[in-house]
Amino acid sequence: MHLIAMPPINKKPIFVATHPRACSTAFERVFMTRKDLKCVHEPFGDAFYFGPERLSERYADDEEARQKSGFVDVTYRDIVERLLEDDAEEGKRLFIKDIAHYLFPPDNHIAHIAPSLLDYRPPTDTPTDSPSSTDRRTPLLESPIHNPTVIPLSVLRRFHFAFLIRHPRRAIPSYYRCTVPPLSGRTGFHQFMPSEAGYAELRRLFDYLRTEGVIGEDGASKWLAKPAGTDGNGDEEGKDRERKVERVKITVVDADELLAKPKKVVKRFCEDVGLKFDEAMLQWGNEQDGEEAEEQQHKAEEAFAKWEGFHDDALKSTGLKARAEVKTPTREEEDEEWRQKYGEKGQRIIRECVDANVADYEYLKSFAIKV
Repeated sequence: MHLIAMPPINKKPIFVATHPRACSTAFERVFMTRKDLKCVHEPFGDAFYFGPERLSERYADDEEARQKSGFVDVTYRDIVERLLEDDAEEGKRLFIKDIAHYLFPPDNHIAHIAPSLLDYRPPTDTPTDSPSSTDRRTPLLESPIHNPTVIPLSVLRRFHFAFLIRHPRRAIPSYYRCTVPPLSGRTGFHQFMPSEAGYAELRRLFDYLRTEGVIGEDGASKWLAKPAGTDGNGDEEGKDRERKVERVKITVVDADELLAKPKKVVKRFCEDVGLKFDEAMLQWGNEQDGEEAEEQQHKAEEAFAKWEGFHDDALKSTGLKARAEVKTPTREEEDEEWRQKYGEKGQRIIRECVDANVADYEYLKSFAIKV
């Protein structure tokens, strides 16, 4: 008996969801070295900060900055269509790195699907032989479980999600530095907003995708309950109240582990997302590479230009090399370091934000790759 094979799940666009200052841009540079991938850098920030459906209050009173960004008319649908329909180059798989909280209303507000995506149907959701295959006005049936994001579940299913985290004691001070002088003069972020820490949203995205069977411990297919009102006629094996979903293996990378053992962690990540590992991925900008190194550097500068000041270290880097073990400071040592750099007020803000996000970080870390 011959079975008809489903399309390989490892052809889905890879979506690395993360929070700010998680060494994610350095991780992205690893995959920018590959000729079989097309990397897309933080696309949803365009709609989150600047577009007509913007969720962030950061530029609410700065029309000039929104206009200057060039993204003032960009909707969430524009981004989704570009990722799923327009930007997939022939023979290349997409590698997307983005900040999870760009998909959420800030401050734990209840999410609703972005208006531009209410009637959006991903390119292959309707069978091509259906008379209505070109009619995209019919709303998609979603799960009865509340979606905490502004992106339809049918769209989220199109991506191969993986996650990148870093301890708040390292990520939060790094982010705070980007919102105060002198660096804020380049970043344009003149206020530290705890709602942009991103850990809570990353955990909520992780849990939602896990509950809906988009990700799972073993990556195997799973039967899930159908949304109320769907017609189960014709389902295999009499499963008239269930639907089969293809889920991918849970993959969580911790930045400290990545920096300590880059080769082992990247190799394991590649295995999880269906890429062939090549040790050459860990180096770029080598003088012996000549024109190719120059081309890679130009590509990185072009990709990171919209967030000036945030990616200086990644742009200056020439590879991902194992770092010596870093001693974890005591709480008192951390507070004193932050006080010396940012004053009493800065230290208090950082400490409060770090403490507020440790639990979410530790929860996600419990799923992290161990090598």
